Amino acid sequence: MDEGDIAGAVGGVRVGCAGWSLPSVHAAEFGPGDSALQRYSSRLSTVEVNSSFYRQHKPETYARWAQSVPTDFRFCVKMPRAISHEHALVGTAPLLDVFLYGVERLGDRLGVLLLQLPSSAAYDGRVAPAFFRALRRRTHAAIACEPRHASWFTAQADAMLAGHGVARVAADPARHPLAGEPGGARDWSYWRWHGRPRMYYSAYEDADLKTLAGRCKESAKVGPAWVILDNTAHGHAVGNALRLQALLQQTDRVSRRPD
Repeated sequence: MDEGDIAGAVGGVRVGCAGWSLPSVHAAEFGPGDSALQRYSSRLSTVEVNSSFYRQHKPETYARWAQSVPTDFRFCVKMPRAISHEHALVGTAPLLDVFLYGVERLGDRLGVLLLQLPSSAAYDGRVAPAFFRALRRRTHAAIACEPRHASWFTAQADAMLAGHGVARVAADPARHPLAGEPGGARDWSYWRWHGRPRMYYSAYEDADLKTLAGRCKESAKVGPAWVILDNTAHGHAVGNALRLQALLQQTDRVSRRPD
């Protein structure tokens, strides 16, 4: 993934939320629009579609979403739980075909496909490579994977992901010592911050966001960085995303100042 794939980012870092619902407390910080998605995309440059994990969207729905956002906006789409959880990556070719048939209607607004694995899903040296080969035969989209079982944080698993160009998600809270750092493909990175101390509910403190901004800026020296705030349960994701974006803009302006 090169810098051209991440237009609209701040210094190579693209910031968004898991979903485009706008809490009333932040509504005035977004521009006008005929839908929540249009208003959301007036300020943030990416969004993670989590609803696709639970149900199949019509191709027309993806096409409508693509037409609702600016040309430099990108969608990250979560792969269905039928693939990741119910079938455990085995025999999923028909499911992939149906999923991708719809997702491809996003056209050049498609940014990343996200595969989130359950904590019970151990790394299998035969199943995982076969799955990613099948996926790569069907799409050239960027792929991020968020494993949660300790067996995925090994040199073997990391090399397999890198070999297929798959970025291992840098997650917070980290369930493993390496889970908070990017892995797999290292020419780009994907960060998912779920809220801490209570996942999905807690807001991040400013110090946390400043740390994240610095880490993402370092990652962006190697390649594009994507950041998704997933602490949506009490609406904190939007405020945290806007603050993170502001911090990145501040550091970007400082770095551009002439000596």
